[in-house]
Amino acid sequence: MDFSHIQPTALWQHFAALNAVPRPSKKEERVIAFMKAFGENLGLTTIVDQAGNVIIKKAATAGMEDRQTVILQSHLDMVHQKNAGTVFDFDQQGIEMYQDGDWIRAKGTTLGADNGIGVAAIMALLASTDIPHPALEAFFTIDEETGMTGAKEMDASLLSGTILLNLDTEDDDELSVGCAGGIDTNTSYTYQEVPIQNGFSTLEIQLSGLLGGHSGMDIDKGRGNANKWMARLLWELSQEQHIQLLHFDGGSLRNAIPREATAIIAVQDTVKARTQINAFAHILKDEYTLIEPHFVLKAESTQSSLHALSDLDFKKIIATLCGVQNGVYRMSPDIIGLVEASSSLARVIIDKGSFTTQSLQRSSVESTKKEVSMTLRCAFENMGATVEQSGDYPGWKPNSQSLILKEMRGLYRTLFNEEPKVKACHAGLECGLLSEKLPGVDMISFGPNIRAAHSPDECVQISSVQKFWTYLLASLSQIPKA
Repeated sequence: MDFSHIQPTALWQHFAALNAVPRPSKKEERVIAFMKAFGENLGLTTIVDQAGNVIIKKAATAGMEDRQTVILQSHLDMVHQKNAGTVFDFDQQGIEMYQDGDWIRAKGTTLGADNGIGVAAIMALLASTDIPHPALEAFFTIDEETGMTGAKEMDASLLSGTILLNLDTEDDDELSVGCAGGIDTNTSYTYQEVPIQNGFSTLEIQLSGLLGGHSGMDIDKGRGNANKWMARLLWELSQEQHIQLLHFDGGSLRNAIPREATAIIAVQDTVKARTQINAFAHILKDEYTLIEPHFVLKAESTQSSLHALSDLDFKKIIATLCGVQNGVYRMSPDIIGLVEASSSLARVIIDKGSFTTQSLQRSSVESTKKEVSMTLRCAFENMGATVEQSGDYPGWKPNSQSLILKEMRGLYRTLFNEEPKVKACHAGLECGLLSEKLPGVDMISFGPNIRAAHSPDECVQISSVQKFWTYLLASLSQIPKA
């Protein structure tokens, strides 16, 4: 896509260049090399630390040498998710973008505005020759989306800034000063396989078209979870006739609300099963009319050489999936409207004797993060599954005395003639880890309007990026003296 007609042109052109580089979490080698070459080609001090984070330093412009050094921080990786019907190789292809009025979207995949717009804004500042700014330390982290490895393993000695601007939030009228911590719960169980009973026929059930979204930012919107819906359907079917489950594949990424799920079952009476499935679809349409108007649930005859779960294992697994915690666990008693703790059953695979799940628990309070993760552990251990909990990262506690918050709050009022919303969010910003690694650094997070992050519906608003860019430049011009 040609961005030459959209302002700020430099930012959009850097975003296009970045989106041409495949950059999935855990596979950031190409984007690390891309950023390293970018910094070196500008003649700037460029460092790749032992974790793979890229640091690029730029001296203050004339007249700004006495200001505090600012760390500008965004993450290089992006969530790779596509619609079921989209043919796309994330490891080889660049994102295909297009303009839709005031929005930039991708063709059937995630866009990478999370956090590519933040990265591109920093690139534009580093490459600029006419923008006033204090000394800058651009800090590009890796693997934010699947474990925050870059922030966890960063070399803090490479940074000297006293103010950190994290450019990774998704509402342009908000200043984020706190976020949730998280922990991954992964489970595994080996089940007994049995032959399909004589006289049984197989059906493939496909559930698609759910909104999905970010399992932190969107968890309170009441959206459907494809894994939970499919498990509920299988339980309902089993109440009416004997069914055998051969296969279940639901969800995609640990931090995305699952949009799609597929199951293969064997039943004696396929007509009765189809009738039940159609009736269940109508029930869901009634329950989710305003939230999930576009979902599709269908069943088609299929041939399968797979074996089925034993009846005992089917009962244990489906009972666990139906009963396990999903969605909002507790709302914050301190901040109105803030989700304190949640869990998202992100991935379920049942295939060839193996049952595995991935889920992510989040909380802004450590004790309730432990509590909600305990509910997952207990549920799966109770059925005999092995449970591994890892990737634990802390939340970011709001600092009401933050000087950069005071400065940027006043600047927002001056620029836009309105009061910004000062919020903590339920997403897992890297600021939680960064605040531990960089004690005493004053931090704040902000960004443009990004919608449906972590889903193929992801989009970023052009006019909001312009507002964000104006605010960012003004913020840098007002950085206090050292």
